[in-house]
Amino acid sequence: MMAKAFKSAQIEHLRMKWRLRIEVGLKPGHSDPEGETTAQLLKELGYKIDSVTVSKVYTAVLEAASKKDAQAKAEEMCNRLLANPTKDHYSITIEET
Repeated sequence: MMAKAFKSAQIEHLRMKWRLRIEVGLKPGHSDPEGETTAQLLKELGYKIDSVTVSKVYTAVLEAASKKDAQAKAEEMCNRLLANPTKDHYSITIEET
């Protein structure tokens, strides 16, 4: 039992912290009223804007055993909460902290 607890403590010690940057935006073809309004207002202010799209950016620090594990957990977060697969696409950037 003691060896199992020691091994668990070793594994926990080997976990690293990873900084996640997850950008979630609308897939092409979906209405973006906020982006359209922003584009129109920028045009009214004199900027030569063709279009504006609005995205959300989530940043988080995650404990994981490896970059591959951090990627898998970030994908899971997107699929379970952060992005709607019907209308959203997402990109994930990961760096060691």
